[in-house]
Amino acid sequence: MKLDRHIVEQIYKHAMEEYPFECCGIITGNSDKQTLHLCRNIQKSLHEEDPSRYPRDARIAYMIDRGEFNRTVSDAKEKGEEVIAFYHSHPEHGAYFSEEDHAAQTVFGEPEFPEALHLVVSVISRTVRDMKCFKWDGSVKAFRVVDC
Repeated sequence: MKLDRHIVEQIYKHAMEEYPFECCGIITGNSDKQTLHLCRNIQKSLHEEDPSRYPRDARIAYMIDRGEFNRTVSDAKEKGEEVIAFYHSHPEHGAYFSEEDHAAQTVFGEPEFPEALHLVVSVISRTVRDMKCFKWDGSVKAFRVVDC
């Protein structure tokens, strides 16, 4: 599915506003309509509360509150929509799917939403430099770069 340009522009804005921290969010919808859900990155508070369990802070990691995640997914399902994509930013780093990203998305060996895109936005000095989209390829058990 091709992402609406307006959605991509809002993601860029979110990434620049949250800089130097990672932003994160979910895109829901269908072939007719896409909705962007800006999520709060709770990684900073997790790190502050328990740095030994969460050694990475929000400058290099993100976590969407599971309650917020569940509400977003549930609301989409009630409207007959799907989870189209997840996104997050990499402040001061490239737009790549890191080992940590892969591990977070495949807790049980495969993603919870294998058809969803995963967008990574590179933000350098508060300027969006790049965005790449990744999609799960079950035949090789890896995320591959795709057009979006």
